[in-house]
Amino acid sequence: MRQKPTVLHREIVASSRLFCVEALQLRFSNGEERTYERLVGRGAGYGAVMVVAMLDDEHAVLVEEYCGGTDDYQLSLPKGLIEPGEDVLVAANRELKEEAGFGARELEYLTELSLSPGYMSQKIQVVLARDLYEERLPGDEPEPMRVDKVNLRELSSLVQHAQFSEGRALAALYLVRDLLTQRGVLRP
Repeated sequence: MRQKPTVLHREIVASSRLFCVEALQLRFSNGEERTYERLVGRGAGYGAVMVVAMLDDEHAVLVEEYCGGTDDYQLSLPKGLIEPGEDVLVAANRELKEEAGFGARELEYLTELSLSPGYMSQKIQVVLARDLYEERLPGDEPEPMRVDKVNLRELSSLVQHAQFSEGRALAALYLVRDLLTQRGVLRP
């Protein structure tokens, strides 16, 4: 296993309400030194959760929300921050209720994904939600989210959709499609 670089110095070089930019001065095992910058979250860093909520054996819930990063409305999976002291599965069910108007009787933790590990420290927990029922909780969204769905058999066409571009959501959908196929729930 490779030896991680030695951190010679770390410093916050910029910050906003949500993020900090941290500069890391590193020395690699071959003696080379470099400064890397990375985006780190502010506060305690409880993490985030993304939910693949299945309406039936082949359709997953999508929500449409305004995304500041792309300055347009995007389709993605329900997701949000995990509150202090909140369990990942509890957070997943809460976010699903807030964003899509569904709760789930079955919740299963699947994996953790990063967005861009080269310069971001944030990770998201992926949860599979099944056996849905209607229930809405008030959330922190500035406007109601439109709820849509995608057939797991048609993920390659979802990539062509002008309003769908989030790589983590696509990876989570493919993961669930393959998992449900392996379990015999979704027929190939």
